[in-house]
Amino acid sequence: MRIILYSKPGCHLCEGLQEKLEQIQNLKFELEIRDITTREDWFQAYQYEVPVLFLANHRGTEGTQENKELLLPRPSPRATVQQLQSMLGKIQKYL
Repeated sequence: MRIILYSKPGCHLCEGLQEKLEQIQNLKFELEIRDITTREDWFQAYQYEVPVLFLANHRGTEGTQENKELLLPRPSPRATVQQLQSMLGKIQKYL
């Protein structure tokens, strides 16, 4: 499982979410951080929305591997590491 975090420098919500995601130990996933200031399309899409989480390369409806990104629910800034782990664990069960 690969999780993409769209972020920007100086965003305290982004930094907090990244730290919590990096502390999750009971789930196996790759965390990719994308700085929205490095690409105009990312910046236009997410400048008022960061942090934004996506699940990358999830399976398509026909069971074929597609290069897609699925928007994940935005966790509360107050969510604990355990709550994030639980949310991701539920998502992982459906993959």
